[in-house]
Amino acid sequence: MAEPQKQHLIDPEICIRCYTCEMTCTVGAITHDDNNVVVDADKCGFCMDCISVCPTGSIDEWRIVETPYSVEEQFAWEDLPEQAELQSGADDNDAVLEAHDAAMAALLAEAHKGGGKAIAPASAAKPSINLYTLAKPIVATVQGNYRLTAQDSDTDVRHIILDLGGQVFPVLEGQSVGILAPGAAADGNPHLPRLYSVSSPRDGERPNYSNLSLTVKREEQGICSNYICDLEKGDTVNLTGPFGATFLLPSDPKAKLLMICTGTGSAPFRGFTMRRQRENAGQKHAMTLVFGARKPEELPYFGPLNKIPDSFMKTLFAFSRKDDAPKQYVQDQLRCEKDHVAKLLQGPDAYIYICGLKAMEQGVDEAMADIARGAGFDWAEVREEMRKSGRYHVETY
Repeated sequence: MAEPQKQHLIDPEICIRCYTCEMTCTVGAITHDDNNVVVDADKCGFCMDCISVCPTGSIDEWRIVETPYSVEEQFAWEDLPEQAELQSGADDNDAVLEAHDAAMAALLAEAHKGGGKAIAPASAAKPSINLYTLAKPIVATVQGNYRLTAQDSDTDVRHIILDLGGQVFPVLEGQSVGILAPGAAADGNPHLPRLYSVSSPRDGERPNYSNLSLTVKREEQGICSNYICDLEKGDTVNLTGPFGATFLLPSDPKAKLLMICTGTGSAPFRGFTMRRQRENAGQKHAMTLVFGARKPEELPYFGPLNKIPDSFMKTLFAFSRKDDAPKQYVQDQLRCEKDHVAKLLQGPDAYIYICGLKAMEQGVDEAMADIARGAGFDWAEVREEMRKSGRYHVETY
C-alpha cells in the first residue's frame, strides 16, 4: 500500500507569474518554464517561506497524493487537478486500513487548514490568462509617457499608454501584465518579467481603441521600473499575460465597492472607476475610494480624482507628510468614516479591494475590527464570509 503524502502546488489560474516565490525559495524547489511556475516535490521541504510573500495566495495549494505530480506535468496545467480519491489498497487488515485512512485525513486537514483562497466575484467576467508567455510575448508600442507627480517631487510616477496595434489581448480591470526589460540579470539569464496592474478599462484607455495603460513608479534600483519610465513614444515593449483571475471588478450593478490603496496601488481602481463611468455614469453612492500618499503632489491622478462627483464615488485622501497637517493614513480615514464603512460592511452587496504597500494591511485590518466592534459585529467573521463569496480581495507588495 502506497503511503499518502502531502504535495505543495501552485494554482496556475491565480498565479500572476511575479516569481517572488522562486526568488524566495532557498532550496531551489520552485521553478518555471514559459507557461507555469511550479514546485518540485523532490526538493520541497515545506519550510513555508514562500507562502507569505505570494501576493495572490496561489501558492497556498496542496494535494494528498500517492505519487507526486512531476514538474513536467505541472508545466502543462491550465488549472489545478481536483483532489484524487486515494485507494486504501487490497489489504484486509482493518487496523491497517483505518490507520491509512486516518493518516490521509490528517494530511488533508493540515493541507487545507489555512483556507483563505482568493475567489473571483460571482458576477465578474471570465478572465483570459497567460495568453502571452516568456517564449511568445506580445509586442506593444508606446503611445505616451506622462509624469503624474509634480516635477519637483522626489516621487516619479508615470502614466504609460501602450498600443497593441489590433492584436488580441483581452484584459479585464484588476488584471496585470508582465513587462520584459531587455538585457540579462547577474546570473546571465534574461530578466524575469515584472508585473504591473493595468490602469485602464477593458475597452482601452480610449474607448474601443486597442491600447492599455500602466501606472509605474520609478524605483532607484529598479531595473524594470527605470526601463519603463524612460520609454519614449514609438518605443516597443514585450508583454506577457494577462495575469490574475480573482482581483476583478464585479459586473453586478448593485455591487458597492470599498477600494483602499496607496501610491501606484491606485492603478486597478482607476480601471474600475473608468469602467463604471462608461457603463453607468448615473450610478450613485456605489463606490468609495480611500487613497493614501505622502503629499498631494505625490498622489497619482490627484487632479482627475477631484473632478469625479462625490455622488458617483466618495473619495477620501490620506496624506502622511502634508505640510502643516497631522499625519494621516488610510486606516485613519476609515475610522473617520466609521458609520459609512460599518453600514457598507453589513450589506450583502459590499466588496472590499485593498491594493498597494503591504505595510498598510495590518492598519486597515485593525481599523476594520474597531469599526465592526463599535457597530456590534465581528470583523473576522464578516471578512471570512466576504472572502468565501468573492467579495474581499487583497493585492499588496
